[in-house]
Amino acid sequence: MTRYCVDPDRNELTAAWGTGEGDLTTRIAVLPGGTDIAASLRLARALTQLSEAAWHTYTHPASAADSLEPNSEGWRREQERQAFSEVTKAITQPNLPQTGPVIVSYSPLIESAHQVGRALHTLDNPDLTKAVLAETAIELAAVESAELGNLTGRAQQAVLLSREDVSPVQVAAADHLLEQDPFGPAALFSDVDPTAASVAAAHWLAAAAEVAADASGQNPTAVLLEADDIEALPHETPTLVLELLDSGASPNDAVTTLVRHAMHVADGLLPDPTALREQLDDFEETLAEYAGDEPDIEDVALRLTPLDPKRPARDLLEDLLAGIHGCWLLHSEYDELDNKEEDDTENDEEREAEAHQHHSPARFAQLVRAAATRNHDRLI
Repeated sequence: MTRYCVDPDRNELTAAWGTGEGDLTTRIAVLPGGTDIAASLRLARALTQLSEAAWHTYTHPASAADSLEPNSEGWRREQERQAFSEVTKAITQPNLPQTGPVIVSYSPLIESAHQVGRALHTLDNPDLTKAVLAETAIELAAVESAELGNLTGRAQQAVLLSREDVSPVQVAAADHLLEQDPFGPAALFSDVDPTAASVAAAHWLAAAAEVAADASGQNPTAVLLEADDIEALPHETPTLVLELLDSGASPNDAVTTLVRHAMHVADGLLPDPTALREQLDDFEETLAEYAGDEPDIEDVALRLTPLDPKRPARDLLEDLLAGIHGCWLLHSEYDELDNKEEDDTENDEEREAEAHQHHSPARFAQLVRAAATRNHDRLI
């Protein structure tokens, strides 16, 4: 979301947002001399809340809900998204205190807009109101642009957000980046929505696991466990994704299920009580193994989600790319062993050059591209 601030030295209202590579800032308006700082801060806080509510419709779209029936969660999300068209009116004609309490809207977005309007009413500056209305239009347009998969301009802040659903445009963009560099180029974190990037990365991880499995003789779902013996890897989550794909889930379903679950945990919800009950049963068995000891809580603590709930999509993307790296480690290790078993008929210089070419990341990337192309249908 965009964060709004007051610069008391320059007497300015500013906006700042993240891009994946750093934060950008812009001046919204110069505040009149003698403007009450407390009133200006209330305006900045209300604008920040408005941005948060607007971007919540992006991260929690109606399309990711189970139902759109009246009064369902999907219906409420749809109503909140449709409220974009009411924001300007709420700012210019806010609910003000009359003879009784101020009327409060059920919509977080509209109520934030009313708070912006009340703050502007207190400041009573037409030029400031005009500047805030223009800024609000830019912010809402950025959300709409992100929904369409266009993460340019202000919409680039979407690369820092986790989303319950994905844009096909963004998945295609991530797939193209991974086709260029299967290990994951930096642009994957700065130019693409992380949930969509994770969907594409899951597809490429499956291709990398296939290549590693061919070289090692392991099952594709077990390659990262063995790669962890070569180099320490965050293998649990990418292995879980490989298992989900092996059981028939699509990359889209595997990724969005994990991200959505983590987002619900972050929201203080219990998304799957049945699965939690099974976790608790396993947890009790683990505790029983430590009977009579004083276990380190990190060894036995129960995790409600395998992802970081503060940044689940980016955390998942990082782990999936680490999994691709692990597949290369394993592939290189077994290729090297096979090479040592070959008949020693060539001179050392020729064998060394051939081995270098055979074990290089470029060679592995070429094999992964071929595997990804053969199974590209699973990404659609």
